[in-house]
Amino acid sequence: MTSPEPTLAELMAQWPTLSGVLRTPEHCFAQVPDFPWTPQYETLGGTTHSPLRVACIDEGPRDAPVVLLMHGEPSWSYLYRHMIPPLLARGLRVVAPDLVGMGRSDKPTQQRDYSFARHVLWMRAWLLQRDLRHITLFGQDWGSLIGLRMATSHPDRFDRLVVANGGLPIGRDQVPPAFRLWRAFSRWSPWFPIGRIVNLGCVRALSPQERAAYDAPFPSRAHTAGARSFPSLVPIHPGDPEARANEAAWDVLRQWRKPLLTSFSTRDPITKGLALRFQQHVPGARGQAHLVVRRASHFLQEDQGPMLGQWLADQVMPQP
Repeated sequence: MTSPEPTLAELMAQWPTLSGVLRTPEHCFAQVPDFPWTPQYETLGGTTHSPLRVACIDEGPRDAPVVLLMHGEPSWSYLYRHMIPPLLARGLRVVAPDLVGMGRSDKPTQQRDYSFARHVLWMRAWLLQRDLRHITLFGQDWGSLIGLRMATSHPDRFDRLVVANGGLPIGRDQVPPAFRLWRAFSRWSPWFPIGRIVNLGCVRALSPQERAAYDAPFPSRAHTAGARSFPSLVPIHPGDPEARANEAAWDVLRQWRKPLLTSFSTRDPITKGLALRFQQHVPGARGQAHLVVRRASHFLQEDQGPMLGQWLADQVMPQP
């Protein structure tokens, strides 16, 4: 038996007080290419807490199965622009939020205001306030770290999990050299060119307009506090904050019998080998159509987006 789902009021009892919050002006997104969908917003925290506005794309029939596309760092929902059309064409409801600190969502200005626990709290509150159900999660990078914590906290809302170049670390694995370099760069470099960073995580070369779209949410250094904070929040030691909470989430996954699929690319230096862990330890992963994505690096949505969208649609709503 699963524990009763917490209420939104119970989550709000944990709401943090923030030092300050910025909102990227809408005109910054005026030249973003190939992203025609109108954002929708949820304001979390009410008026008595530190309110945060979270943006999302929500397209397709309201009564259709939900495909929840969760991005990682330092990207935003723009990352899914090539996957969204095949999913909508199959009649699915597609929801793609921007994590707090990213995209069109509000951005706390101090790195100390970000933590793994707070990201999970913010997105769990967003999930309950939006009241999404019958969800297929597609989580990549931090979209899997946060998304899997959401799913294991609210399992009755999720029908299927897809982990794409992601994981749920508990601080006991050897840290890849590429991640150590990224962690140090994000913390100390005065230069943080987000569009170029995303481009480095792709096999194909992004156009100048695409790189500018990834830069768009961050018109000043103060807007980048959340993007810079993410690598330092990953548990790399057993005593790190949230390592134990991730262990508890793994306890749920070890009993997870609903489908769990992996979609990992062959050229990602960060998550190499993690697909096998899910396939071996999650009962619902047995016998699934796991995907190995070739000619793709960390941001596989950029390298193979249309194919991924079609594959994901086939898992959620198979062709007759």
